[in-house]
Amino acid sequence: MELKKDLVNEIKSIIASSQERAIRSVDFERVLMYWQIGRVIFEEEQLGMERAAYGTFLIKSLSDELQPVFGSGFSVRQLEICRQFFRVFPITNALRSQFSWTHYRNFIRIDNENKRAFYLAESEKNNWTARQLERQINSHLFERLLLSNDVKSVIEVARNEKRPSEVTEIIKDPMVLEFLGLRKETAYYEKDFEQAIITNLQDFLLELGNGFSFVARQKRIHLDGDDFFVDLVFYNRLLQCFVIIEIKTQKLTHQDIGQLQMYVNYFDRIEKQDFENKTIGILLCADKNDTMVKISLPENNTSIFASKYQMYLPSEKQLLAELTKELRKLEK
Repeated sequence: MELKKDLVNEIKSIIASSQERAIRSVDFERVLMYWQIGRVIFEEEQLGMERAAYGTFLIKSLSDELQPVFGSGFSVRQLEICRQFFRVFPITNALRSQFSWTHYRNFIRIDNENKRAFYLAESEKNNWTARQLERQINSHLFERLLLSNDVKSVIEVARNEKRPSEVTEIIKDPMVLEFLGLRKETAYYEKDFEQAIITNLQDFLLELGNGFSFVARQKRIHLDGDDFFVDLVFYNRLLQCFVIIEIKTQKLTHQDIGQLQMYVNYFDRIEKQDFENKTIGILLCADKNDTMVKISLPENNTSIFASKYQMYLPSEKQLLAELTKELRKLEK
């Protein structure tokens, strides 16, 4: 007799799910342990707060006692993190079991409360791994979204308190594509750039934002004997529309904008269903002249957007400079 494959696969799935739950349970117990240690240290510090050096003495002494018994996981630095953990998350019921200790270590290093609230909400909503969370923090996702939105709107969308109605509430400018593994100083053909995106599609979807799914690559459009090919086609379930991405590895031109406008018009007139919203086109480019883009498009444009890409993680200084520049534009 031969066992049914479906039966074997079902049991394998049960075992894998059980193992995953067990790992999560153990990891959350570790989270609770560190929280409780942080609480005890914090409360003890408050009792001796009249002595300025008491906190330093307390943590050093505890580490000296605990490390020989429990190992390097109870170093001075680790105990300081436990104390900070309790300060940032003083209510134990607010701790989420889906987050590992590595998640929480990322959260507590964020000083700004609005910023932390954003990453907490996005991590919970999108079920980010700790690695994905760290990448989004390091790529300054929050600051990049602020370039075209206000803090209140960004957090409301993250918490599902507000449904995105504008593409600027999701799309970033610039997009950070360091995961493609392409050198920033090297010139690339658009087909090579496109292939790198397809190879790293999961990471690219993460960078695109919430609600995106992949539809097609090099989508063929046939118009009276002429063939055209759209680089990448996605669908966004939150905005309920197609999203077309054209890749330009050189500085953007007005001809590029006209080409993308034609593709957007085609999708609106041929592919879009009545219940869907208008197609959005994104020119993903190495460089752009914002004034040229603005003049080339209608004043009431809501369908064509240009976003620069970067092959490296931006510094916070760079993004703050961009934010300052955008604020000055609004003041004029």
